[in-house]
Amino acid sequence: MSTEVYDYIVVGAGSSGCVMASRLSEDPNKKVLLLEAGGKDTNPWIHIPIGYFKTMHSPKTDWCYKTENDPGLNGRSLEWPRGKVLGGSSSLNGLLYVRGQAEDYDNWVALGNKGWSYDEVLPYFKKSEDNERGGNEYHGAGGPLSVSNIRVKREICELFIDAAEEVGIPRNDDFNGKDQEGVGYFQLTITQKGTRCSTAVGFLKPVLHRENLTVVTKALVHKINFNDKRASGITYSVNGVEHTAQCQGEIVLSAGAIGSPQILMLSGVGDKDELAKHNIDVVKHSPGVGKNLQDHLQIRTIYKVKKPLTLNDELRNPLRKAMMGVEYALFRTGPLTMAASQVAIFTQSNDTLDRPDIQYHLQPLSADKPADGTHKFSAFTASVCQLRPTSTGHIELKSANPADYPAIHPNYLSTELDQQTAIDSIKHVRKIIGAPALNPLIAEEHEPGVQHQTDEELLEYARNRATTIYHPTGTCKMGPESDEMNVVDERLRVYGLEGLRVVDCSIMPEIVSGNTNAPAIMIAEKAADMMKEDAR
Repeated sequence: MSTEVYDYIVVGAGSSGCVMASRLSEDPNKKVLLLEAGGKDTNPWIHIPIGYFKTMHSPKTDWCYKTENDPGLNGRSLEWPRGKVLGGSSSLNGLLYVRGQAEDYDNWVALGNKGWSYDEVLPYFKKSEDNERGGNEYHGAGGPLSVSNIRVKREICELFIDAAEEVGIPRNDDFNGKDQEGVGYFQLTITQKGTRCSTAVGFLKPVLHRENLTVVTKALVHKINFNDKRASGITYSVNGVEHTAQCQGEIVLSAGAIGSPQILMLSGVGDKDELAKHNIDVVKHSPGVGKNLQDHLQIRTIYKVKKPLTLNDELRNPLRKAMMGVEYALFRTGPLTMAASQVAIFTQSNDTLDRPDIQYHLQPLSADKPADGTHKFSAFTASVCQLRPTSTGHIELKSANPADYPAIHPNYLSTELDQQTAIDSIKHVRKIIGAPALNPLIAEEHEPGVQHQTDEELLEYARNRATTIYHPTGTCKMGPESDEMNVVDERLRVYGLEGLRVVDCSIMPEIVSGNTNAPAIMIAEKAADMMKEDAR
């Protein structure tokens, strides 16, 4: 056993945790400890943009979670990748920089969370950002997070954009600007050198020299320790050796939408009846811990094409495949700089809506699973997901052992709205595919396939084939104390306890309309400022 005393302890060195450690250690008089369950980000595939094909589903960098069998997916269990390495999921995500819609944050305020309107969070998005296009009303320059334009534009992507415009979707070159709606290319969290800019790269590594910052990797957190109702320290182990760290200021949980509620429950903060099942002493009855789980469910549609315009063709050619590596090594350009998707569409699934409720991710390739390699035929993938699902699930402990993964119940497609949106989404894809710019190129609809035509058949396809797009949120919900299902207040302090905050995507009362990495960074930027204000 060893004991050190810190002003701040941050649990989890992921998208939010690295930001917290960097910002809180700016004060040289504050001693900060950052604990990460994974290892250092030394794997070179982490830093090559397309390396997520290698790092996802690898136990060296990924928690490799799996959901419970989900009734809404006809009893299927899904793999849920989550980063287990410095940088967390920002070290193995698809590098897409998307903030969501202004209405998302304004609605957080309407739900009782003062200070979280779009106008109030925009400065924190800008603070973190170093945008290749420079600073303006909506973007920042000079921040720790590199945001760059896409480096690869392919003919199939241009044709898809043209087809979207033909069916009435406007061109949009900045989904994080005045309006999200439209079709265009993503911006990416890639440096000007063509490498991934995780939060470990952008926020943590530049400050590792600070004498007041201690980073411990391979640290499995067992529980938060309490002195009455005050969080007083952390018990964790490294290589089987148990340690304790004392905290005289605040403990910050940034372990993500799975890890943060799990650690709270292991520490005695959760539903008292659930904790009793595992003989865990109750510190604070908080029934909302682990509830309100939300995620974006993507439906992949795959289309075979008549010309060799996709990455499938290049990856089948050993010489061209080798040249990709040479191009990246020499110039940091080419297919190895590709993100998980190139083109996005934010639009409405039906004409009754006043803002986008679905998002497309276009990939100039196709595969059953990324780890299995691309298909042997020319094809592209247009996946589509519902931005604001109304289905919610939950996370629960399987045991009191911190090494045992919790049970994840996503509860996908459990509401009529989500089911109808899934059906409408596939129909919407077919509308774009049928546009003049693209249709002559299409050889066949590989998935779902023309045999799926009725609403019942399309929904059944979604249940059998849809998968996560890796955006779990909401399990430590922010909101007024009058609702016992809310876990943290508007300053992210855990209700009924002192010296403990949750800072990651688990605090989202409702999932944002887009990818979640940029919001996770924003949440941490804002939380760090709030903690500094409260410490004065």
